[in-house]
Amino acid sequence: MFERLREDIQGVFHRDPAARNAFEVLTCYPGLHAIWIHRGAHALWSMNLKWPARMLSNFARWMTGIEIHPGAKVGRRFFIDHGMGIVIGETAEIGNDVTLYQGVTLGGTSWNKGKRHPTLEDGVVVGAGAKVLGPFTVGAGAKIGSNAVVTKPVPAGATAVGIPGRIIVKSDGEQDAKRKAMAEKIGFDAYGVTEDMPDPVARAIGQLLDHLHAVDGKLDGMCGALTRLGSDYSAGKLPELEDEVFECVQGQQKTAL
Repeated sequence: MFERLREDIQGVFHRDPAARNAFEVLTCYPGLHAIWIHRGAHALWSMNLKWPARMLSNFARWMTGIEIHPGAKVGRRFFIDHGMGIVIGETAEIGNDVTLYQGVTLGGTSWNKGKRHPTLEDGVVVGAGAKVLGPFTVGAGAKIGSNAVVTKPVPAGATAVGIPGRIIVKSDGEQDAKRKAMAEKIGFDAYGVTEDMPDPVARAIGQLLDHLHAVDGKLDGMCGALTRLGSDYSAGKLPELEDEVFECVQGQQKTAL
């Protein structure tokens, strides 16, 4: 028991830079309180003491704002940050070292008996407000972005964002550098999205930038060849892009994010 408590406290220090000392963690972290009460409720549930288990779970909900069904299976070093509004369903299964932020729902999409809720494997991180709905598996080390709605399996190590949840695949560093150079050339930042905040639309725009980069290279080569042949065709200038138009688009998209 005390070993599990030490693990829980150390898990907070590893994942929350705001934690200052063990006493503060013990007394001021409702996520930990909800987990500790859930362990007792789950033990009662396993002994077929369903009503006392539900009452204990309901007490934890009243005290912490976190609702964990006593039938849910929770692994070691589970960390709930902030926690208000979290709902974890009866058949949910949570592995070791999983992190949930406030407003997360691990819910079902069916009223049928049996497995209805998701399984989160080790090391999964679910961002604030995300909804993970259905009896599927989120693979080890996967991440789910804030406010995403995920209804299909997420592979291990992948990131799912958006509504409905879509899998993000990051490109390599060299490709990112080319895209950034092209974006700077035309005066456009792909929605203000950084590597730490991937987005499916930004990914599509990134592919367009790849295409523009290739076309730009071909045009430079053709113009060089024409110049060497004595043509002055390449001396003509391309229409200038109006900065204020792109600034307006960037502002609207950043506001939406």
